[in-house]
Amino acid sequence: MPLTELIDGKLGGTAQLRNEPVQARSTARLTALLDAAASAVHELGYERLTTAMVAERAGASIGTVYRYFPDRIAVLQALASRNLDRVLTGIHEAYTDQRHATWQEAVGGGFDIYVEAFRSEPGFGSLRSGDIIDLRPATTPTTLNSHIASVMVRTLADRFDTDRSAETQFAFENAVEVMDALVARAFARDAHGDPAFLDSARALVLSILSERLG
Repeated sequence: MPLTELIDGKLGGTAQLRNEPVQARSTARLTALLDAAASAVHELGYERLTTAMVAERAGASIGTVYRYFPDRIAVLQALASRNLDRVLTGIHEAYTDQRHATWQEAVGGGFDIYVEAFRSEPGFGSLRSGDIIDLRPATTPTTLNSHIASVMVRTLADRFDTDRSAETQFAFENAVEVMDALVARAFARDAHGDPAFLDSARALVLSILSERLG
């Protein structure tokens, strides 16, 4: 599922760039801008991010930033989109990894991907998969986490022929919300993640899903 479909088509958000990179040089420049934004968010929080800060940390001009992004909100949306893209890619790989012989092992692998993102992706704790920065009122009753759950349901069902019903979708959405809340709490005061909260999150996710999947 394309990332733009998750954000633009279903949530009414926006992660569009002013200019899509078409050359390797442009792609590298955009990556540098987002890396600079991620570093600033990691250190200061996304509330304090400015376009000037992004330009300075990336070693670029402010004009370069505005060539791709109309404002700081667009920078944050693009960074959140990249975080989501990386996490969904990792979860998909975990769910389809042949070394995971059962759905429980696959879900555990996806959980590990999510935890590792908190450890290794700068700014992920502030702009992670459950976040969407948009100043406009929500246009749909669904959340980004519900669409993440939908991706998880389909990927797991394709691999293990597990149930795809609306009830299972709801169970996965509950599991994603629990995972997000407890993993965030685990990293709130521990850069490596409080083991007690991480163990609790893993156990609860598997418990919620086991009620539906057996």
